Formats: sequence, structure tokens, C-alpha cells
Amino acid sequence: MAATQPLMNTYAQQPVAFSHGDGVWLYDTEGKRYLDGLAGIAVNTLGHNHPKLVAGLREQIGRVIHVSNLFVHPLRDELAQLLLDRSGMTNVFFCNSGLEANEAAIKIARKYGHDRGIERPEIVVYDKSFHGRSLATLSATGNEKVQKGFGPLVEGFVRVKLNDAGEIRRVAADHPNVVAVFVEAIQGEGGIQPAHADYLRELRRLCDEKGWLLMIDEVQCGMGRTGKWFAHQWAGVLPDVMPLAKGLGSGVPIGAVVAHGAAAEVFQPGNHGTTFGGNPLAMRAGIITIHSMEEEGLLDRAREVGDFIMNRVRTHFAGHSGLVEVRGQGLMIGIELDRPCGDLVTLALDAGLVLNITADRVIRLLPPLILTLEHARHLLDILIPLIEARLARP
Repeated sequence: MAATQPLMNTYAQQPVAFSHGDGVWLYDTEGKRYLDGLAGIAVNTLGHNHPKLVAGLREQIGRVIHVSNLFVHPLRDELAQLLLDRSGMTNVFFCNSGLEANEAAIKIARKYGHDRGIERPEIVVYDKSFHGRSLATLSATGNEKVQKGFGPLVEGFVRVKLNDAGEIRRVAADHPNVVAVFVEAIQGEGGIQPAHADYLRELRRLCDEKGWLLMIDEVQCGMGRTGKWFAHQWAGVLPDVMPLAKGLGSGVPIGAVVAHGAAAEVFQPGNHGTTFGGNPLAMRAGIITIHSMEEEGLLDRAREVGDFIMNRVRTHFAGHSGLVEVRGQGLMIGIELDRPCGDLVTLALDAGLVLNITADRVIRLLPPLILTLEHARHLLDILIPLIEARLARP
């Protein structure tokens, strides 16, 4: 009888086993060093083995890891206030992941509609979006490939194209049951596709006009990755609901839904909950992450280093028809080629660089925010020749 894999076959894993990390570097079990250009998919904000994070988590484990939400814990209130101070919003619900945060946002929107007498509320969502893999978040996601095999999908979503103000105005005229717009400030899985600043401002005006909730998914693009705390802040808008996760805990599982205005009052006792959400260990990780980001000037660094990487790639490949576009903000970067480039993941690993390909043709860079210009030069010294070689082949 053939041996069976102990894990369910849900990921096509690369044949590399990492044993430890230090700063922006990862080391495999054979001792080979890699520059981390992915940060666990925008998770490891402070890189690996950050001294303050390690010391703080060790101390917290020696104190208390979990107490449940049936009791007050001061770390939960402290992290909530840090998020509110930086977002300008008023209330937080803590959970464990981006999926859970987005699920909670969908529930807020539906109950918001029901509280206003709408029996079958609808939420505007987007082509090429990604919000998670639960049945509700999968249904909100704009990717048929990941939805296939899981029907019937959850109803109540109206899909539109990103950055098309005319289309959403038509939805407003034709769909009286719409209660919210759910948009990523930058689509990550969709190929690093930003919502334009003017479009986000138009959404804010439309939501105010129609009494809808503006819900901006900042799971991947939030927590300083773009050079501001939250990517929508580049447009100068304030959402009603903002799901967070990934980089908030620098590797410790955590999610949050930050709310403002009427959305902050939707949930009442018994409406929503979580067993592990808001646990002291995750809260400590979030607090250390935010303070360390400020002490080390990581928002400014994300802007500076991200601009350096994007400008150098644009300059190097200027006039080359094989490079479609370099886009993103801060250290959330997409380099789109005119052909599939999934093989670059393995080639980059062989060369000592961890990266990711999304939307089939987009090289996605999401390095730790501690990345320096020196690290960026090393990254580009590996990446640019790989792109050149790929563009030289059909």
C-alpha cells in the first residue's frame, strides 16, 4: 500500500523547508539563505526573529495565553485603541484571520440592511477580488477558479468592475436592496490592482448619498504596507467597516474588524463571537508590531524602498514590450509580464529569493517592512536577470 500524505492536498508546495529566519532572511534545513520577498504573504511585518517581538511573546506566554471573551483583558483594549487612533474609527472586533474579519464585515452589512427593513440585502463586490474561502467570503470573491466545486454559492452579491464609476452608479439605480460596497483598496490575489483614489472618493460619496456602508478590505494592503497605516488613506476617505489581519500580528494569527458610525453599533451581544479572537498572545503581538513600526520608521521606509524597487524595474525594462506594467504602493508591488511566469517561483528559490506569482502573470513582492535599500538592491540583482531570461523565451 502506497504511503499517504499526512496533509490534505490543498497547496502545491515548493520543495523547500525553512528552519529559521533572521531579519529579512530565511534559512532552509540545508543551511541555504534566502531573501524573503513575500513575508508569509504580507504577514511578517517585522521580518523574522525580531528581538522585541520574540521577547514580548516569550513574556506573554509565561503570563497568560487565553482567557476567552467572557472576561476583560487590558491588552485587548490597548490594541483596539492603537488601531482606532491610527484609523480615525470608533470600535473594533478581534478575530483570528482575514477570512473571519471579512465574514464579520459581511454579517455587519446584512444585519445593517435587516435593521432597516430590507429582507434580502445585497452587497456590491468586484471582479478579480479575493476575500477568503468560507462560503460567504468565497461567494463575495471574484474568481470562478476558486469558487468551482463549492456551489451553490451564497446569494446577495452584485458584482462590478473595479474603477468603473459608471457601472456602480447603474447598480445604485437598478438594485434597491444594496446596503454596502465591499472593495479591496488594492486587490492582492487579483494581481496588485489598486482602487484609484478618485474611485474610492466616488464610492464614499455614493455610499453617503444612498445610506450604504463603505467596507474596505485592508487584510493584505493594510498595516503600513503601502507607506500609510491603511491603503485607503492615500485617497483621504474614511470607511465604515475595515477588515484587517495578516501584518497586524507579525506572524501571530490575528484578525480585526474596525468600524465607524452606524456600522459600529450593528453588533449587539449574541450577534457574533469567536473563541480565540482577542486572546492576550495575539494582542501582545499586535501592540509590539505597531510600536515597533513607529519606532523604526517603517511607514517611511516602505514608501522609500518600494518606490526604489518599482522605479528601477520600470527604468531597466523601459520600452520592453514584455513588461506590461509595474504597479502597487509601498512594499506591495506587482510586476506584470505579457506571458505566464509561474516558473519564476522555483527559479527565484534556486537563486535565493522568495517571491510569488499571482493572476498567472504578475510577480508579487510583499517583503517585510524592515527591508532596506541595500536589501532591495540584492533583491533586484536576483530578480531582474530572472525577468530578462523569462522575457527572452516565448
